[in-house]
Amino acid sequence: MKFKEMVSERPFWKSVFWLGLSFLVLYNVITMLFEYGGFEFTRFFEERTANGKLARFIIGQLIASFLYGFILSFGQFRSKEKKE
Repeated sequence: MKFKEMVSERPFWKSVFWLGLSFLVLYNVITMLFEYGGFEFTRFFEERTANGKLARFIIGQLIASFLYGFILSFGQFRSKEKKE
């Protein structure tokens, strides 16, 4: 399967979405636990979005989660192809 064929499949994009979303949640929870020693949701988001950094925070999170999901999904679909 070629790259264009792979990215045109609906299951590929579903995988990108779910892997990216799980990365986003896990990354932020783990970061919060290491930095604050517990679940300090309010403090965590206030510090990251203070002083006009809300757009930067959201864009950074979306780009990171998309890249993570895309890379892992691409690897999974590529390895499936090689096995078949």
